[in-house]
Amino acid sequence: MLKYGVLDRQPGQEETRMMSSYYHPAKEADMAAMTEPLCLERDVCRVIELLDRLQRSGELPPPKLQALQRVLQSKFCAAIREVYEQLYDTLDIVGGPEVRAQATAKATVAAFAASEGHAHPRVVELPKTEEGLKRGDQLLSVNGVSVEGEHHEKAVELLKAAQGSVKLVVRYTPKVLEEMEARFEKMRSARRRQQHTSYSSLESRG
Repeated sequence: MLKYGVLDRQPGQEETRMMSSYYHPAKEADMAAMTEPLCLERDVCRVIELLDRLQRSGELPPPKLQALQRVLQSKFCAAIREVYEQLYDTLDIVGGPEVRAQATAKATVAAFAASEGHAHPRVVELPKTEEGLKRGDQLLSVNGVSVEGEHHEKAVELLKAAQGSVKLVVRYTPKVLEEMEARFEKMRSARRRQQHTSYSSLESRG
């Protein structure tokens, strides 16, 4: 059909099939990012290999390259990577990979900043026991499900539902625990004073 001087017709079945199967790199990358769990270990290894090559080439000062290489190979860097990967797969973010990456980076920085002066956040994979956890640990996620800011019952349900082993993202926040204990102790003291006052009042009446 000729419409406004332009041939206007619906594509045939074969054309539709060819259009739907046409490769869209950006679309494919987005879909892969949405379905595959994030793994940065391979990328870090590639960067370390590149640093080795640069050191051999002599194009850049070796001391700076070696310092960067030591950082990438450190346990602290590995801990950051593991926490980032777990949060990336856990956080409920609406948006593309770039938005998700930015939100995850902010959440990772916040998790490490909250534990400043204490043991840094870490990924713990262990049998369904308390081994590997310590007093003052705060759960961020259980088997890829975020429990940050949720009620205690949700974390308990997820731990009970786990089969065999459980993967946790935790951060050490003793100050939060101390504040909670102080509040509970204050409430207990107030109740004891109230009970003592009531008992004394009854005695005076008797």
